[in-house]
Amino acid sequence: MRNSLNDAGRALLFTEARTANLFLDRAVGTETLRDLYELMKWGPTSMNGCPGRIAFLTTPQARARLTPALFDGNVARAASAPVIAIIGYDLEFFEYIPRLYPPAPENKKIFEDNEVAAQVTALRNSTLQGAYFIIAARALGLDCGPMSGFDNTYVDQEFFAGTHVKSNFLCTLGYADEQKTYPRGPRFAFDEVCQIL
Repeated sequence: MRNSLNDAGRALLFTEARTANLFLDRAVGTETLRDLYELMKWGPTSMNGCPGRIAFLTTPQARARLTPALFDGNVARAASAPVIAIIGYDLEFFEYIPRLYPPAPENKKIFEDNEVAAQVTALRNSTLQGAYFIIAARALGLDCGPMSGFDNTYVDQEFFAGTHVKSNFLCTLGYADEQKTYPRGPRFAFDEVCQIL
């Protein structure tokens, strides 16, 4: 039987973790980003397809390339972040199924001639990987600001041109300025949204 997280672990990942709006002027090193990936990569995906792709924007020049794609409400949030991650997905993830899913390498054929299935599967599973990304970041003591207020087409052309990668969502990373954090929003109660059948 596996051990469960104690209250401090649950607080770090969920109950006390908050969406970061603005960040302190404190760098996030490359090794931390590598550690983040090394944690998040273990989360499950369909057929171990691992379609998620991440572009870490760490320099002022890289972050400036993103600014024209941002909706107005996200410009200040992104500008204060030491790192912005573009969480993307590879539409040709299935090319790697023989390597990543050795029990059934022939499953590559499911997607080769079915563009809709490939797109839906890649988007769904990269979204899962994005959630693992947030949990891994929190486990390393980072704060996150996931956002979807941006022009995906612009981002795809600016950062993924000539590839099969498309953007899913953005996630700012760093150490939150807790003075600028919003009060926690409410959540549904179990009985409002869950059924036990």
